[in-house]
Amino acid sequence: MSKAFTKETDADDDDAAEGAAPPLPSGTRNYMTPAGYARLRDELLALMDVERPKVVEAVHWAAKNGDRSENGDYLYGKKRLREIDRRIRFLTKRLEVAEVTDPSVHHGRDQIFFGATVRYVDAAGNERAVTILGIDEAESAKGQVSWISPIARALLKAREGDVVKLATPGGLQELEILSVAYPAPAGA
Repeated sequence: MSKAFTKETDADDDDAAEGAAPPLPSGTRNYMTPAGYARLRDELLALMDVERPKVVEAVHWAAKNGDRSENGDYLYGKKRLREIDRRIRFLTKRLEVAEVTDPSVHHGRDQIFFGATVRYVDAAGNERAVTILGIDEAESAKGQVSWISPIARALLKAREGDVVKLATPGGLQELEILSVAYPAPAGA
């Protein structure tokens, strides 16, 4: 069969593909810190203003070189263009529904809300610290968790000194909250 008649999947539901954040649970808000919002907006603008025009130019140049079916520059360029367009759609959707929340308004408080950095200890004596951030900005390698994660759900609204219960695959686990910190307000 000719490649011209094969369908490539380029649907909107492809947004949850590798590298993208999971879809938002229905009825929830897309909370995000101002820094996370700025980072995603900067990525979107760089894709639209820098990366996409470069790839379009490369594809246009490659298309003028003749046989497109065996032209690696053309085929790779078209694939990269689809990836960029998919990421642009994803970022646009996420930024449209983002609810920017500044965690510094809670600076000095001991109750856990969005944006808190929480130090806790489990029953085995293992101490950990996590920062509760938005779905699109949390990086587990940096000790950040999404506000919809099980650990964040267990910690939210608790206070310093409280013991919370976390349901894990290994059973119920108790966590004692040692400290709660928020970033200082700008200009403080």
